[in-house]
This record gives sequence, C-alpha cells and structure tokens, in this order.
Amino acid sequence: MSSTGTPDPNPGWLSDEELEHVRRRLPLLYVEAVPVRVDGLGQVTEVGVLLRATAAGEMTRTIVSGRVMYGETLREALFRHLEKDLGPMAFPQLQPGAIPFQVAEYFPMPGISRYTDERQHAVSLAFVVPVTGTCEPRQDALELTWMTPDEASSDQLSAEMEGGRGALLRAALASVGRLG
Repeated sequence: MSSTGTPDPNPGWLSDEELEHVRRRLPLLYVEAVPVRVDGLGQVTEVGVLLRATAAGEMTRTIVSGRVMYGETLREALFRHLEKDLGPMAFPQLQPGAIPFQVAEYFPMPGISRYTDERQHAVSLAFVVPVTGTCEPRQDALELTWMTPDEASSDQLSAEMEGGRGALLRAALASVGRLG
C-alpha cells in the first residue's frame, strides 16, 4: 500500500494491531473518573455508574475509563473520556490541579492486585469529577444510573462491576467522606 505523505490527523492513536502489540509488552496509562453530583456545600449526593455490555454479551457496571494519548494532558484525557461516555452536555467540573484519589494497577493475571484487565497491564489515575449538566451516555455505554453513595458502596453493586472497579468506587467514596 502506498503512502500519500499525508500526516496522521491523530498521531497519538494506535491501530488495532499496534495496540495489541503494545499491550503485550508495556503497561498503558489510563484515566478513570467517578462522576458525581454535589450539593451547594460540595458534598457528594449522587454517584454515576455506567451500564455496558461486554464482548461476551454480559451486562456489567463500570465507571468512565480510557487511555491517555501521546501528547495529551491528563485533564484533556479526562475531559475527552467524560464527554465520550457521558455526552457533550455533562459539563464536568475539572479542577486545574486535579489530584487522583488513587492509582490503580490492572493486571491480566488475577491475584497480583485487586484490579484485573485480561487485555493488558495498565496503570490508571482515578479521579472523582463533579458533573453539572445532562448526562446521555454515548459510545459503548448503554445507560448511566445515578445512585446514592450508600447504594454505590453496596456489595451488590460491587459484584456487578468489572475488573475490581467496585473497590475503586468505594475508594472514591472514602476519598470524599461518603463511604457509609
């Protein structure tokens, strides 16, 4: 196949083949976001959890998550994934000096950490992000369910979440003083 010499419009992205090759050799950097609604005092009143269908056709719960592209800041990656998963009218409130509440390390082999991802070894910076707008899931998310902090920290929800993300959600709630 000949090349026309046109620069790649998105050089920070990998083809499916390149991504598969990299996933077998290097840890990848991800950002994850727990979308929340807050009251006038900044207290978390609701937590947003996504519903997705897996490649095997199973329904699972998860949070906003995705890779950081080459040359992209963490804030840009967070904003891109929040908009991709929650829609352009979600209006996430990203702080200039946002600090993750946890660094989660995902392994393809169970038992190394509480987080698993059969595709790869990944390191994720996890953030709690207030959103003020209307959320209409896009891409592969089927719906967004708003829950109270008590509902979001339940054992039942944790069992429905993929890759150990129930523990990550509980850590998010603990970081904002809402773990019941």
